[in-house]
Amino acid sequence: MNAIRSAVFPALLMTWLAAQAGVPAPACKGTIYLTFDTGSQSQAELIAATLKRHQVKATFFMANEKTTRGDHSLDPSWAPYWKARVAEGHAFGSHTFDHVYLQGDAGATGDAILVKPQFGLDAGKKLRWSAAQYCEELKRVDRRFQQLTGERLDPIWRAPGGRVSQRTLAAGEACGYHHVGWAKAGFSGDELASEAVSNPVLLARSLANLKDGDIFVAHMGIWSRKDPWAPANLEPLIVGLQQQGFCFATLRAHPDYSSSKRP
Repeated sequence: MNAIRSAVFPALLMTWLAAQAGVPAPACKGTIYLTFDTGSQSQAELIAATLKRHQVKATFFMANEKTTRGDHSLDPSWAPYWKARVAEGHAFGSHTFDHVYLQGDAGATGDAILVKPQFGLDAGKKLRWSAAQYCEELKRVDRRFQQLTGERLDPIWRAPGGRVSQRTLAAGEACGYHHVGWAKAGFSGDELASEAVSNPVLLARSLANLKDGDIFVAHMGIWSRKDPWAPANLEPLIVGLQQQGFCFATLRAHPDYSSSKRP
C-alpha cells in the first residue's frame, strides 16, 4: 500500500494543480459510473455542489433514511434537494423505502423472503415477505419520488448492503427494476472505520484500481465513520480520474441498463 500511495499522491497533486490552472483534461479513454446511496445525508449538499462544480452526472439510490437534520431523506423537506438533482440531469433508483436488509430466502421452494427493515413502522423486526411485497417496497420509493419531484425513478434498484438472493433479484425483475451492484474497485470504503482505513488510503486505492466501465459506490453520509469520506476524497477522486482520462456518466448510459424501460 505504501508503494501505491507513493506513486499516486505526487501524480494526484500535479493533476489537481493542473485542474486549478485550467489545463484541459486528456481525451476520454473510459467511463466511470459514480453512484451514491442515501445515508445520514450529512454530505448531501457537499456532494451536490462538488458534482455540479465538475459537471459530473451521477446516479442516486434512495431510501427513506433518518438524517442528521432530524427528518428522513424522502420527507417533503427534501423535495427541493431532489428536484434540483433532477434538473441537473442525474439518475435515480430505489434503495428500498425502509432500507430493508435481506436476511435470506425462506424455504427451498416458493417465493418467501426474510427481511429486516432498518426504518419505518417495522424497524428492527424480522419479517417474511412474498415477492409481491418485496416489489411493493421498491415501488414505494418510486411513488414518493414522483410526489417530491414529479418524475419517475429509473428502472433500477440497489439492495441495502448489496445483499441479494435469487428471489429478491427475481422479484425486482418481475416488477421492472434491475439490480445494480458495484465493481470490486468501486467500493469507496466509506462504511469502514476511519481509524482502521484512512481517507488517503481509500483514495489511493480508487485512483490506482478503477478501470473503464466500473460502477463506484459511496454514501451521502455514514453515521459511524468519524472522518467522513466525501469532504476529503470526492473532489480529488473526480479530478484524479479526469486527469487519467476518464469521463463520468449516469447508469442510463451503462450498457447493462441503458435499454431498460421504466416499470
